[in-house]
Amino acid sequence: MFPGSRASSPTGPAGAVPDYLERTHWLRYQEFFPGALRSTTGDCPSELRWSWRGTPLHLDVVRREDAAAKLLALHGIGGYGRMLAPYARLPSLVGMEYLAPDLPGHGLSPAGRSRLTYRHWVDCVIDLLAAERAADRRPVVLFGLGSGGWLAYQVAARVPDRVAALVLTGLADPRTPEVRRGLTANPGAGLLSEALARAPLPAAPHRVPLRWLLDITAISDNARFAAAYAADELGGAGTVPLELFRSHLRSPPAVAPSEFTGPPVLLASSEQDRWAPRACSERFLAGLRVPRRSVHLPGAGHLPREESALAELDRAVRYFLDEFRVPH
Repeated sequence: MFPGSRASSPTGPAGAVPDYLERTHWLRYQEFFPGALRSTTGDCPSELRWSWRGTPLHLDVVRREDAAAKLLALHGIGGYGRMLAPYARLPSLVGMEYLAPDLPGHGLSPAGRSRLTYRHWVDCVIDLLAAERAADRRPVVLFGLGSGGWLAYQVAARVPDRVAALVLTGLADPRTPEVRRGLTANPGAGLLSEALARAPLPAAPHRVPLRWLLDITAISDNARFAAAYAADELGGAGTVPLELFRSHLRSPPAVAPSEFTGPPVLLASSEQDRWAPRACSERFLAGLRVPRRSVHLPGAGHLPREESALAELDRAVRYFLDEFRVPH
């Protein structure tokens, strides 16, 4: 159970916006994680609405006033914050205050604008960091799952003084052909991704089914987990803003790896990640000139859920945070 956590409705008029007590597909993922990492509707994170530039964004929150640090968990394209709740229960992380936003246009957060781009996501996380920093000065660790790792890097590159450490399961540059091939369902979809990334298309505010853009079955080698994701209206069965996806494929690093002056980086890459090949993440990591550590998660897919992989992740995170004296 999350100490100090209780389920609560988002702020605003009752029934005005949905919450994860109403949208419960996330519960289907729990059986695939070790028992100690599972959540129920009775012990899940609290739910808040945070106004970002006039848009009410959904936040999963576990407030711990006595925690020495905060963990800000970031999902990638096609994900949402509640999917990441099991990772916050890892022994190395469970003592930290926890926040996991549904980023604009994903989960229970509206896009908030007619032309949502990847830069808006970066700005959103930077503003959330600023809001947390205004509340108190506790250090913040960014935890980026999958392509959320690329987002975490972009944020830390722009505001290196606001981030104490980066813990990432992916750090693959989405502009590379290997990454685009891994994301897509078939050669035709691969060509579509290339065209979306390169063509000078007009503004594309509309949403398209995620399955048109990604091979959603590649989220896991476990067929039942992949099927659960494929049926999730907030995940694989949902839609995404086309311009957000297109701008993500084109997003260069905020600074080159050799010029990155941010915090220490731990890359915990999955051996069987078909969306973001481990070699691509390792290649980018190798260019960093800040302290960096790398560990492989045995047998894990894009979202690590295997007990051996999670045990290795927990061990690596603990050693990493201890080495660089980040409280947890």
